Amino acid sequence: MRLGAWLIACYAFLYAPIAFLIVFSFNDSRLVTEWSGFSTRWYATLWHDPALIDAALLSLRIAAVSATIACIVGGTAGFALARFGRFPGRGVFEAALAAPLVMPEVITGLSLLLLFVALEQWIGWPAGRGAGTVTFAHASVSVAYVAVVVRGRLADTGETLEQAAMDLYAPPWKAFALVTLPLMAPALVAGWLLAFTLSMDDVVVASFTSGPGASTLPMVVFSMTRLGTTPEIYALATVIVAVVATVLLAVAAASRRWGGRGRGVVRPV
Repeated sequence: MRLGAWLIACYAFLYAPIAFLIVFSFNDSRLVTEWSGFSTRWYATLWHDPALIDAALLSLRIAAVSATIACIVGGTAGFALARFGRFPGRGVFEAALAAPLVMPEVITGLSLLLLFVALEQWIGWPAGRGAGTVTFAHASVSVAYVAVVVRGRLADTGETLEQAAMDLYAPPWKAFALVTLPLMAPALVAGWLLAFTLSMDDVVVASFTSGPGASTLPMVVFSMTRLGTTPEIYALATVIVAVVATVLLAVAAASRRWGGRGRGVVRPV
């Protein structure tokens, strides 16, 4: 009984603020602590706010591109760590790959800023900071997360299936394409989604590596909250919660559907 009450209190602590936010996004008053009637005016205001809309679209583009880069590079790194054994420089490679996982974001953002400034002085790229530098910065941070997920997946599956494919005269490239890559696919998808979420959520690294006209959605929201929270931000947060909940429900429904199909194929002998 006490454990149940403790769990209820913990979940209330976590989700009551979100519920408060959703309710007050429909508040007619501009004051976020005083209810004056039901209204959807702040959703209309949000829809006609070019700064927030442009920042959201920019964040989506940056997150998609950076997650794709991180998925390719991190997937390759995770495969190398899981399948190549003890190769020269492995310890340094692992340490460099794990650095973004333990390093404070302030240090990461500052070091990337210094790197971009030095590159601009040496080779003329990047010509100013903007969406491109933020994209590469987010990708460099997310590579470590993707590599960890892919490496763990390949460590769990082992090399038995790949060796069996090559024993049946499959060339290494074909064994990789038909056996290893499908085994990596769930980890690659999970890594891509994790990198996408990290990019959409980041404000520290983006603040260091962005420039004029390249403010991401978290940066715009953070600057707005410094002047006081408005129901428009509550409306934006409610939209994000609704989108995330819809995606999670769709994934859960698809998982149950495909899981049911898989179970239906099995027949007792």
